Amino acid sequence: MRRYLIVVLVASAAVLLLAFASLALGTFGTQPANVLSAFLGGDDRFTVVRLRLPRVALAVLVGACLGLAGTIFQTLLSNPLASPDLIGVSQGASAAAVGAILLLGLSGAAVSLFAFAGAVLVAAVITLLSWRHGISSYRFVLIGIGFAFMVQAFLGFLLTRADVRDAQGALVWLVGSIGTPRWDEIAVTAVAALLLLGGLVLLAPKLRMLQLGDDTATGLGVPVTLTRIGLTLLAVGFAAIAVAVAGPVLFVAFVAGPIAKRVTGSSGAALTVSALIGVIVVLAADFLGQRALPDVRMPVGIVTSLVGAPYLLLLLARGNRSRGSA
Repeated sequence: MRRYLIVVLVASAAVLLLAFASLALGTFGTQPANVLSAFLGGDDRFTVVRLRLPRVALAVLVGACLGLAGTIFQTLLSNPLASPDLIGVSQGASAAAVGAILLLGLSGAAVSLFAFAGAVLVAAVITLLSWRHGISSYRFVLIGIGFAFMVQAFLGFLLTRADVRDAQGALVWLVGSIGTPRWDEIAVTAVAALLLLGGLVLLAPKLRMLQLGDDTATGLGVPVTLTRIGLTLLAVGFAAIAVAVAGPVLFVAFVAGPIAKRVTGSSGAALTVSALIGVIVVLAADFLGQRALPDVRMPVGIVTSLVGAPYLLLLLARGNRSRGSA
């Protein structure tokens, strides 16, 4: 418990440091002392409060939602590959959003709603196809990966049929970007995330019991099937919220949970630390994407992919070595 609390404090400090750096540093440099005065109406108020603060706020929400989504999926299915960006959930949201833009000519909040619905629909189909007297982890992941490839092919088809200008507007739903969010979008995202967080607080103890095995959980009075469905809906909801406002920011959900387990030394779902790790990854990736190279602005999804893809290869290589030595 002591180690867990120390990790939470260190991760929280890292979040605050990254947030402060994102507010203070940029094309128009701001003195660190002026960051605080900007909130009181100082000279840098427009740059700090109007331009940079909404971006930081959305990055925090997106990172936390993706960190929680990935950890719930991986814990529930006992599979490190069970991440929404690998099993088709994020891709389903992207496909629905791109279809809304290119086929229906929609924009704004309507596109985000389509993205949310796309994630939920794909997750529901994967769950139904993998259901055999309960959800099989192996079947769920394989079907999800298959869906991810199918949806990616559908996205390619849509883009080849689209006008160049319309395709450019759909790019954010292919790569993932924090962009320049409005406060009303951030408020809606925050309210939705808080509602899901309330459900997670209620089901988190049951998630720990499920890790003991379905038979043991049943003996402890946990309604296994209903709990698994509820947790799956929460994980899909968190992923859908993030993708609906930022597009598919890949690999954040995939790496947050395993990193949280490693730094806490816990075999369970370190949900709080996973959320903080997700925030750190998104804030750091956005900071680097906007400031690492002069005159180059990379979407946050590209930076997270550059970090996450090697981690996936390392995980697969370790799996192959462990099987070879068995």
